[in-house]
Amino acid sequence: MGVVIQIDGGRDPAETLEPMLALVSADMEAVNRIILDKAVSDVPLIPQLAHHLIDSGGKRLRPMLTIAAAKLVGYQGQGHVRLASTVEFMHTATLLHDDVVDESSTRRGKPTARLLWSNQASVLVGDFLLGQAFRMMVEVGSMPALKILSNAAAVIAEGEVMQLAAAKNTATTEDEYLAIINAKTAALFSAASEVGAAIAQRPADEQNALKSYGKNLGIAFQLVDDALDYSGDSARLGKSTGDDFREGKITLPVILCFRRGNEQERMFWKRTLTDGQIEDGDLEHAVALMKRHKAIEATLERARHYGAIATDALEIFPDSTPKRALDGVVAFCVSRSH
Repeated sequence: MGVVIQIDGGRDPAETLEPMLALVSADMEAVNRIILDKAVSDVPLIPQLAHHLIDSGGKRLRPMLTIAAAKLVGYQGQGHVRLASTVEFMHTATLLHDDVVDESSTRRGKPTARLLWSNQASVLVGDFLLGQAFRMMVEVGSMPALKILSNAAAVIAEGEVMQLAAAKNTATTEDEYLAIINAKTAALFSAASEVGAAIAQRPADEQNALKSYGKNLGIAFQLVDDALDYSGDSARLGKSTGDDFREGKITLPVILCFRRGNEQERMFWKRTLTDGQIEDGDLEHAVALMKRHKAIEATLERARHYGAIATDALEIFPDSTPKRALDGVVAFCVSRSH
């Protein structure tokens, strides 16, 4: 069991998300209807497996960004709803693929699809969802949006390969790890935000601002996830703390702890993460090492840094309800404990 560290002494992080939830509520109902409609197939296994993950309680933060960004720039059409659904399908597909690559056993507190069905089925249904995502992109008819989201799909795949190459490698540097999460996680946050301005045909400076907002928000989001795996509350996380440790993932807290540790401590990380020889008490020892070297605090400090960059990226826009909602998402991501 990890040690729970209070990330932010302020208000409940969920409160910072309330402006966003209120802003996108009606459009997200439409997004959810589209998701249910597009997950249908004459092949029974496809909707069964897809709904296992779709219905598992994720916040659907990425499609919310698309809707809020479109509202921020005054978009008046309906294409943003379909593009938000596209973003969520892309995200769901990457989760299915990730769980196979990582050999994960739980996702949001439930057995992963690969355990309930198979690795092959998970990969193929993920491919089906990606196909549906591209269909929806085409239906919207915006070439700039298609370019942004198709580029993101390629970058995410590159990030997954980069992560695979770095798996269990304790020699991974912080710069290398940031490059991985920039591709694997931040690319979709970035595209989800940028596409909201692209569909409205807004000037390049506004599109680039939202692109920067999403990118830095995505990095901050992932770094907090990394910290929570060693310091969070299992009941609130919806997954077991220490999953990254048990799966041999090299994340930023590990990288910092490995660099700052002595040779004996580095041998511990090599035994557990590289060799996969995990014994009783090793997770607790890993958390103790992170506390000793302040690896969790340093990871969260970096997350707050990227969160501040995301907030600053929005400063070219005048004050508005959508802007305040997007600012609230940054506050949520860097202070959440679930």
